[in-house]
Amino acid sequence: MKKYISIVFAVMFITVLMAFAPKTKNDPWPVPDKYKNMANPVKSDAATIASGKALYSQHCKSCHGTKGKGDGPKAAQLDTESGDFTKADFQKQTDGALFYKTSEGRKDMPSFKKKIADQNDIWALVNFMRTLK
Repeated sequence: MKKYISIVFAVMFITVLMAFAPKTKNDPWPVPDKYKNMANPVKSDAATIASGKALYSQHCKSCHGTKGKGDGPKAAQLDTESGDFTKADFQKQTDGALFYKTSEGRKDMPSFKKKIADQNDIWALVNFMRTLK
């Protein structure tokens, strides 16, 4: 019985420690040259930004937050940090890099190439992400 109680306490202790462990920093996210140099074919105007905002609200806001700061309600459940779109490091990426990352995903970030099947919609989403400074 003592052994069983010791095991239960050990499991509870480890669980509590893991709950307070810091999130894993995001590793560098390599983008193929094909995408880095890809130009956004969708003009950034009020209509495409509105379209991108609607897609963002539907697919991205729960993790990245209303203002793109990575503080959405699901962000705390992720194993890695949710990206902050307001930071200079994010904004200095090319449109093609953002398109690639949104389309392909990795780790906690899902791929959206099937969820948002029209590539122009993903480009509109990129246009909206550019407004989150």
